[in-house]
Amino acid sequence: MANGRARALSGAQPTADSYHLGNYIGAFRNWVTLQDEFDAFYFIPDLHAITVDYEPARLRERTYIAAAQLIAAGVDPERSALFVQSHVPEHAQLAWVLNGITGYGEASRMTQFKDKSAKKGTDSASVGLFTYPILMAADILIYQADKVPVGEDQRQHVELTRDLAQRFNHRFGETFTVPEAYIVKDSAKIYDLQEPTSKMSGSNPTHTGVVDLSDTAKQAAKKIRSAVTDSGTEIRFDPVEKPGISNLLTIYSSLTGKTVQELEREYEGRQYGHLKVELGDIVGDLVESFGTRFRELLDDRAELDTVLARGAERAREVASATLADVYEKSGFVKARV
Repeated sequence: MANGRARALSGAQPTADSYHLGNYIGAFRNWVTLQDEFDAFYFIPDLHAITVDYEPARLRERTYIAAAQLIAAGVDPERSALFVQSHVPEHAQLAWVLNGITGYGEASRMTQFKDKSAKKGTDSASVGLFTYPILMAADILIYQADKVPVGEDQRQHVELTRDLAQRFNHRFGETFTVPEAYIVKDSAKIYDLQEPTSKMSGSNPTHTGVVDLSDTAKQAAKKIRSAVTDSGTEIRFDPVEKPGISNLLTIYSSLTGKTVQELEREYEGRQYGHLKVELGDIVGDLVESFGTRFRELLDDRAELDTVLARGAERAREVASATLADVYEKSGFVKARV
């Protein structure tokens, strides 16, 4: 708790040249709302980003892009701590301590490692990828976070974090807040416009079904108009029989506040093309206004550096106190200056 408010923490990796519409609708808008209720800490996990092949110069550029886009999406550095993970070394220091209380078996059961290593084989997977969930646990526990806004696919990581917090507390005394996953029930899941049964992802190699927040209005509208639709002509929400139209209705509802039922009535008797053209205009307007603010921020690297430094300073105030307590209880000799 801080100032009577529970603390929330979340992060979004800088592993693409832009965040996308699914990130915005499914996560970032919720982050903005949470700033009113929680003591919010939002970070860019660049340490996580190096657990797979990467290019240093590209990672650096993507980190700036991520910071600018999060602010453009509504994350307010005056109300939230916005920072880069590597600027707070306590993340990695706590992760090493947690490695010592994590079983090999429970780490190997984490689905993310199994999924990613299955693509190229375990011999090609890094140890960093294997211990990724332990660093994620450290990300959360170092701030004594009460709530962790995540998607349903990240719940397993939060459960591991809870297990490690309880294990450390049991062995060494009460130290960590045991966090809870904060999954917004009404948060929409956005699917790829060309593969509407797959989640929209920046890692999709074709990218034709992904609306990037850095797209121009024309590019975004074209992607919406080119979205895969379904057999028949009726515009109704049916994720099983009509995944393409259902995805477009979800996007439309999320961006306008109209319910899916209202949209079904509004488009009754009309063609798929009408829906796609009008939704394309809505998405185009969104990325155009977003892009203006994003480019202004990205063009002023010095100001971004200042914002991130302030966020890291605030983060380290909390993280350093937690780490000092962990080191004391772990039996380390205190460094004397």
